Order: sequence, then C-alpha cells, then structure tokens
Amino acid sequence: MVSRGVLLPLRRLLIDRRGIGGVEFAIIAPILIALYITCFELTIGFSVSKRVTRAAGTVADLVTQQTEVNKAFLATMVDVSKAIFVPYNDNAANISLKLTGIKIDSTGTPKVLWSWDQNNAAPYAVGTTVTGVPAEMKTADTFLVRSELSVPHELLMFLPGVSTETRSLTLSRTYFYRQRVGTSVLCKDCT
Repeated sequence: MVSRGVLLPLRRLLIDRRGIGGVEFAIIAPILIALYITCFELTIGFSVSKRVTRAAGTVADLVTQQTEVNKAFLATMVDVSKAIFVPYNDNAANISLKLTGIKIDSTGTPKVLWSWDQNNAAPYAVGTTVTGVPAEMKTADTFLVRSELSVPHELLMFLPGVSTETRSLTLSRTYFYRQRVGTSVLCKDCT
C-alpha cells in the first residue's frame, strides 16, 4: 500500500501532458530569439557592405568622367558617399576615402600620378609603384583611377546567457576604373 501511494502520484505526473508545450517553448524560445537577432544584424551588415561597394564604385565612376579635377571637386565625393549610406548615417560619419590617379607607363608599371584623401592630404607619394592593379588593366600608356573606401561597422553577436558582445568590422572596397574622356584625369592641386 505504501509503494502504491508513492507510485501513483509519480505515474500521474508521467502521464500528464499538460504544460509540455510551455516547457518546449521555454527551451526553444531563447535559441530562436538569438537566431532572429543574429540574422537581423547580419542583414544590416550585408546592407552596409553593399553600400560600401556602391559608394566606392560611384565615386570612381564620377571621377573618371572628368578630364581634370581639383581638391574641391574631390571633397564633394565624400558627400556623394555619405548620401549613398542613408539611412546608415552612423557608418557614414566615419568614412575613409582615398582616390589615386595612376599612370601606367610604357613598360606596364602602374605609378601614382596624384592621390587625395578626405583630409585633403596625399596618402601616396607621386611616382611610387601601385600594387593590386588587376593584370588585365595593366595596359601600357593608359590611366586608371583607384577608389578606396572603408567604413567601420559594429556587429552585435547575441546569444542569451552566453555572450552579448559587439564586434567591430572594417568594411572596405577598392575599385580601379579607366578614364572615360581623354587620356587621363589630371588633378591640378593634388600633388
């Protein structure tokens, strides 16, 4: 009789299925919420990355449509880049933009003709050899414009109970474009 008195409530507990959905939800919900937040953050990161690509390409495209530029014109390219980053204005505040005019000599060696960054400085010395130029663009006696754009991005890595941290990434893109008009794009005051 005593064993029956202990086993009966235990048996009823094992048979009773009420509340099992609540328990399953309590186990699965934190994982699903973390997965949702992580997917959302990754989507934002991919969107910012696409805007980095679009901004670098647009800036290079606009510069190569000119025959001559100056620092004032190049400074407007920062505003063009920031306009592309809307609504991600936090990222746009820290844009790093460098533009370089590259002359490829008769031997196929790319050398800096002029360079500019958003601080109106020359990040590369005139006459230095440029690395990273695609082989198919190293045509003798031609001109290229290189656009380098980078922006920091904070990515939230969220896992409840384990980790909630922010990781800082630098998203960057480099484009090489040929001049569209004339034989080069000269910069009057970029030396």
